[in-house]
Amino acid sequence: MTKADIVSEISKNTGIEKVSVQKIVEAVMDNIQNSVSAGENVYLRGFGSFITKKRAKKTARNISKNTTLVIPEHFIPAFKPAKGFMNKVKTNVK
Repeated sequence: MTKADIVSEISKNTGIEKVSVQKIVEAVMDNIQNSVSAGENVYLRGFGSFITKKRAKKTARNISKNTTLVIPEHFIPAFKPAKGFMNKVKTNVK
């Protein structure tokens, strides 16, 4: 399912114009991105949490050049689904 599919489905279910729904969906996505990139976690009860995870500094190898390089510690975005969401996926996906 794409963002356009989500917009169409919400528009069909609510009767709101697609243009308005698209602006709302994009605003929600922008707010989540801005919050997570600022280090704030976003909790959507019953759906899940958008969080930042810290990756520790590590040494990696470039096999083709036979060299090592250091990857500094950094943060990555992550999603942790809610328990109800997990159970719904486990029972419905075939």
